[in-house]
Parts: sequence; C-alpha cells; structure tokens
Amino acid sequence: MPVVQQGSINTTALVVPDLYVQIVPPQNLVINGVPTNILGVVGTASWGPVGQPVIVATMSDYARNFGPVMARKYDMGTQVATAVQQGASNFRCVRATDGTDTAASFLLPNTSFLFTALYTGSLGSAINVAMTTGSKAGSWKLTITLSGLTPEVFDNITGTGAAFWQALATAVNSGQGPQRGPSQIVVANAGTTSIAPVGFNWPFTTGTPGTDGAGVSAATLVGVDTVPRRGMYALRGQGCSIAVLADSDDSTSWTTQAGFGLSEGIYMVLAGPAGDTITNAVTVKQTAGLDSYAAKLMFGDWVWWSDPVNQTLRLVSPQGFVAGRLANLSPEQSSLNKPLYGVVGSQKSGTPGSGQATAYSAAELTALLGAGIDVIANPQPAGNFWGVRGGHNASSNAATNGDNYTRLTNYIAASLAAGMGQYVGQVVNAALFRRIRATQLAFLQNMLSQGLLGSTDGQLPFSVICDLSNNPASRTGLGYVQSDTQVRYQAIVEKFIVNMEGGQTVQVQRQTLPTTPGSLSA
Repeated sequence: MPVVQQGSINTTALVVPDLYVQIVPPQNLVINGVPTNILGVVGTASWGPVGQPVIVATMSDYARNFGPVMARKYDMGTQVATAVQQGASNFRCVRATDGTDTAASFLLPNTSFLFTALYTGSLGSAINVAMTTGSKAGSWKLTITLSGLTPEVFDNITGTGAAFWQALATAVNSGQGPQRGPSQIVVANAGTTSIAPVGFNWPFTTGTPGTDGAGVSAATLVGVDTVPRRGMYALRGQGCSIAVLADSDDSTSWTTQAGFGLSEGIYMVLAGPAGDTITNAVTVKQTAGLDSYAAKLMFGDWVWWSDPVNQTLRLVSPQGFVAGRLANLSPEQSSLNKPLYGVVGSQKSGTPGSGQATAYSAAELTALLGAGIDVIANPQPAGNFWGVRGGHNASSNAATNGDNYTRLTNYIAASLAAGMGQYVGQVVNAALFRRIRATQLAFLQNMLSQGLLGSTDGQLPFSVICDLSNNPASRTGLGYVQSDTQVRYQAIVEKFIVNMEGGQTVQVQRQTLPTTPGSLSA
C-alpha cells in the first residue's frame, strides 16, 4: 500500500495490483502580504560591522550594535532615533565608512600580546580589559567590558609561559564552548609573549584610539553595487519598504537613489540641504532630473530635535521623522495631516523660545508641492501640530504622486512576487488558470476586507484575468502564462471643499429622511 506525493508516480502505467494513496497538496495556494514596516537606514556610526545589514528594533538594539547616537552629520543613530519616536520598530541598519576608520587597540605592557577592537570606530577606545584570579585554583579569568554591552568573562584559563598566552588568545577568538562563544568586543593576538601571567586592569584609552573616519560624503552612503556591497546597495534583498541615506542632501545622488528604489520596490526618502530656499529647491530638483514615484523629496527646512543622548537641541534632517511615520502607517495611507512626534521647531519657524512663528503661505506650499517637493510644517489642516504637509512623492504625474500610490504599488507587487512563483514549473491547463486566478483574487479580497482597498460605488475595485483570452496556445506552447490584474486604489482627501450659503434671504431646502422612531428630519 504505497503512500506517495501526487505527481511522483505515473498513474496511467501501474502494473502491480495494490492500493495507491496519493497525498494531494492544497490546490488553491494563498498569498500572505509582505511586511511594509521595514525601514532601511544607511549612515555612519562609532561601532559595528561595515556594509552589513543589521536588524534593529529599539534604540537599545541600536546602541548594542552601533554605539550611541552621535551629534554629527550622516549619523545613522539620529535617523533611527527620530523614526523610533514615530513608532517605527523594524530597521535594517547599514554602517557606512570612507575606509579611513581604524580600530582601537591595546598592547599589554612588557608583552607582545595585542588586543584589538572587533570593529573600527571611536567607541572602541572605551573598551577595558582586566585579568584576575580564576574560579579554579591555578587559573586566570579575563573580563572584557564596553559600555552598553554585556561584560564578557573568559574563566579558568591555565598554562605557563607562551602556552598560557596562546590559550588566552584562543579563548577570546574562538570561545570556550556553547555558553561562552568568541568575544564580540575584541580579537587577541598572543604574539611571542612567554612571561608568567600577572593580573592587570587596563583601559584602551591608554592604547591606540579608534577613529570613525573623516571623509564621509553622500557618495559614501550610496556605496557600491559590487560584492561586497556597501552603503545603500547593501539593502538589496532585505525586504525594506522605505529607506533613508542619513542626511544625504547631495542632489547628484537623487536619481541614483530613485533608480535603486524602483529596482527594489523601496520608497526612498530624500532631503534638500539645510537652510534651502524654495526657488533654489525647485531649480535643483529640475536640474537633477528627479521625477519618480520611487522617491520622496523633503524640502531643506531642517527641524529642531531634542537629542536625549547628547542632551542638546540639534538641527537634523527631516528624513527620519517622515520615514518613521510612513513605516508606522498601512500602505494605503498618506503621510499628509498625520502628527509627527519629537519636532520642536524648524529653520523657518525658529527654535523654541525664539519668538519666531513663521508658517508657510499658500503660495509657498503651491510652489513646493507643485514641484514635487514635500515639507514638514505646522500647522496642519487638522490643527496646530507638526506633520507632513503634502503627502506627495517626487513624481509630476498627478495619478502617481501620492505616498499611497508608491507604497501600495510596491506592497502588491512584492506580495505577488513572493507568492506567485509557486506556479512556475506546473502543467498548463484550465485548472492552472483557475488556481492562479483564485490565488490572486483571494489576496485582493483580503486587502478589501481589511480596508486596504475600497470603492465609493460598492463595486469590486479589482479584477484578475487568466484564461484563454490572454493565454492563447501559441503562447502557452512556448511556456508562457500571463495573468492580468487591475486594482483601483482609494483616493486620499487632499482638497476638502465645504460649501456654506448663509444670509437672511437664503431659502433653506430641507431633506426629509425616512420616518423611524426617534428620527429627526434635516
């Protein structure tokens, strides 16, 4: 009585009399949507791996992997911190350097035993190494500490002369078993040290300090698309729906970022230089040739933010605020008229306590939004709070220039790409057409039931065609199968017109509603 998977035997060529049980997998495959809250951030840091995406959920995660927020341009931590304040909690962080960064190191006095920080960066200078008597008789214990990280303890190291120092280096570099893995703070090189071990307690500040590099630019953050990838290109395949190159205000990189966004289905949030003027911003955008729904360009009116780590009021790029707010919204939503948290002022409105309270005029907003440039402003249509004033991307096409178009299009495309590949390699027949159509319709129906899709007339806002009409034998015979899907998105209220007629000569027309108990007529 063989039990087999469907398709693993030829059921038209059986010879042996028996019972054959075929396990048939579900015929209607389902699609689960991809995450839309993953935010990619590329910038500088004082610690951590370079060019490698690291998953971060909170600021404590960030500090453990990359060190503290730094009060400087291109700082990755600043963008993560401002995005976290908007509710973002799913990051892919990529540290970028210019190659001149160095790792802190410390050479034990009177030896050739060298400790070197695992990563380059200035934070490595805060490492401390101490050796004391071990738990077992005749052994030693090494403790390595770095602020923000759990202390590492390598215990019960034994030996004499050169053998001891080699055992110490091996413990640090390879670990001491499943419960004490290799150090995540330093690497060790015993050299030719052979003196008798003695206790010590040394900070790396007495050694060679680590540096972060001083030549970082917007081009550094863009990086290279060759293996090993660096900068922005390290975000390939990471599932990001939004991405930011921290403080990258160089217009020469804008179209490059937009092209990357198109290829990866990522909404790139850009920014103009601090203190920009509206006239210059419009001209620079036109000169750069940026006209794409894959990018959102924020005007160079940078915002004041109270940095809790450095305990200072800083002027920072609007990117982190906007990207964090978008990451905390469902993809059919717009950033328009949604509160931003942590903004305490802007260059136009002035710093808190300055007495300056300048708001954007309708003419200024018309110039910015008409050119495909968005801005953080206060007030908003809903009240006196900081928020994104337009909810637009950098496209000049009114049909595609909303945040919701970019994010919903990328979401649907990525979800279909992740789920429909199951049909490649299957036999082409009418049943296959039905299953393909059923899979896509079920996914779109789920979006409809959850409010991501909708219509004003009650009709279905989508259709899927996959049959002989778009799959003639001349095409399927060559291995092609085509599915044509149409989806109508929900529009965003941008201009709300309320008509009010008043006066002592107005003739009021009243509408009589159906009479029910307790009802009123209007």
